[in-house]
Amino acid sequence: MEAYNAQLALSEAQLRPLYIEGYTDQLSYAPGDEVAFHISTSASEYSLQIARIGPTREVVWNEQDIPGSAYPVPEDASSHGCRWPPSFRLRVPDTWRSGYYEVSMQAKDNGGEFTYRNRRTAEGVLHFVVRSGQPGHDTKILLQLATNTYNAYNNWGGYSLYSYHGHSNLQGHRVSFDRPMAGLFSRWELFFVEWAERNGYTLDYAANSDLEFRPELLKDYRLVLSVGHDEYWSAGMRDNLEAFIADGGNAAFFSGNSVCWQVRSEDNGRALTCWKQWYNHDPIYKTDDYRTLSTLWSHYLVGRPENELTGVGFLYGGYHLSHGQFMDGAGEYTVHRPDHWIFEGTDLKRDDTFGGKHTVVGYECDGCELKIQDGLPVPTYQDGTPDSFLILCTAPVRWHPDDSEWYERWERGRTGAATMGIYTRGGTVFTAATTDWAHGLQGGDPAVERITQNVLDRLSR
Repeated sequence: MEAYNAQLALSEAQLRPLYIEGYTDQLSYAPGDEVAFHISTSASEYSLQIARIGPTREVVWNEQDIPGSAYPVPEDASSHGCRWPPSFRLRVPDTWRSGYYEVSMQAKDNGGEFTYRNRRTAEGVLHFVVRSGQPGHDTKILLQLATNTYNAYNNWGGYSLYSYHGHSNLQGHRVSFDRPMAGLFSRWELFFVEWAERNGYTLDYAANSDLEFRPELLKDYRLVLSVGHDEYWSAGMRDNLEAFIADGGNAAFFSGNSVCWQVRSEDNGRALTCWKQWYNHDPIYKTDDYRTLSTLWSHYLVGRPENELTGVGFLYGGYHLSHGQFMDGAGEYTVHRPDHWIFEGTDLKRDDTFGGKHTVVGYECDGCELKIQDGLPVPTYQDGTPDSFLILCTAPVRWHPDDSEWYERWERGRTGAATMGIYTRGGTVFTAATTDWAHGLQGGDPAVERITQNVLDRLSR
């Protein structure tokens, strides 16, 4: 009896946890494409529910009793993916609108065989993007989601492109999309989507990598949007968007810390490489061609500051109400040129402020090198900012020393300015220059709403 009880206790002690996790084989799909779900679960079967996320959660598909299997996690899953086989496939119906789709996974069991008999459930989520089957047919606005940034911050498997939440505080330099990832959509982009679709704007959606691998999409749109925290861009993405702008297309960056780090896409877009401050370990560093060196776009070795695209950059920006910088800040912009069409209908005057109630100037912000001329800020144009760039608003920001002192050309202690502005060179490019612009839309700030409306209405024509 003692041996039996001991064996029973061991059996129950080894009762494995109930879990379910997964990912899809691509970031985005068009109607008619097949989605392969790679799902690992300790349950014998599981269920899936798919919903389009916008002003409402629109459930479009359910499936129950899908056979489940558990798969091992490779040691290099963070960098080279899980390599799980497809467990379920689904063809995207023609009726699914372009958008961000969330997949809810659920597994359940009844606990142990002899003891711990209780109903257990495990839930997980994954996501994918549905592109338009007829690009530009229903709208001339394309929202490309910051999926590279989602991956950069994802530490599933042990490592991300950051050390603060990696195993042993180690920083990875390669991250795979072939692993579970929660994403960051709900932190910024969702607020913009909810406001836009609730106010009658139709949006088509794409992933970051679609700018690189499907550049033919761009010709069907008038306006390409970046929202929230769009930090990691490949050379292919930049090349194609800059060509679109040069041909007369428009772009709006309702985002901050935008296009900060250069990444290289690998495995046909299923992985990203970025060595960041350890750029001298990048194999490209040993060559004579630094154009795709995976470090700051503003790094002198790369020689292609993000200002050339966005008008502003993080080297002359920084933090506000985050990272210990301006923690007592107002979170607001000060208006400098209220007669510009951007401010039509706002009743804002010179030196007025807006956005403070919802701290639209927050977290990470971009700026340009500027000087004061006739009492107004103007660019020096020495940092890559286009000659036609006009400064509309500013707010004080500053880098944290831990972020800046690795770069030998950084001016220590410098206070920069979040710099909302606009320029035209072929097409027109607007920048809100802050990650938290959409928080003003979420809160119903009238100035933020009207400025956003002015941009969307004029630049999508």
